[in-house]
Amino acid sequence: MRHTIFFLLLLTACGTTPTGTTITDTFPDTTNIKTAAQNDTTNADSDAESNYATYFVLIADTGISYSTLHRQMFSLNKDLSIPIDTMDRYYNKTKDLIALPDTSDDEIYAGDYFPRRFPSEHLSLEYLNFYKKEAGNKTIALVAGIYEREKSADSALAVLRPSATKAFTIKTDIYIGCMH
Repeated sequence: MRHTIFFLLLLTACGTTPTGTTITDTFPDTTNIKTAAQNDTTNADSDAESNYATYFVLIADTGISYSTLHRQMFSLNKDLSIPIDTMDRYYNKTKDLIALPDTSDDEIYAGDYFPRRFPSEHLSLEYLNFYKKEAGNKTIALVAGIYEREKSADSALAVLRPSATKAFTIKTDIYIGCMH
């Protein structure tokens, strides 16, 4: 009995069946594989695109001096009653960086910069290159709000401009997916 099983296995492994017919290799239609691969790529692109949202960022001013923009932020807060939200970040002089405290509960971004990414009507200091790629790495933006609609950003700009003559808006795609 053991010899019969061994013989059957040997014949199958060698490409013949016990009935004496040869096993031929059959390959699937590769056009379906290519179509599936293209669909996977399209789905991946769609997933990546769904991690971005187009927003309109209202910027009161820009510069490289954190302290100057910080004073201007408090002035706009006082003059126009726009709330400030630092997101618990501060300027770390040692690192020359707007950063969360080293003791932050956020283990990944503790001691590092974490950007404002969602619609809000708050003043904050952000790195401009997060919203405008061609900006310098250390250029700071005094953000006065992030809006979903251009009309809302333009209305806010009209209110802000008498107090911040350099104010402008940027249409940008912001990554809103998980950053952890």
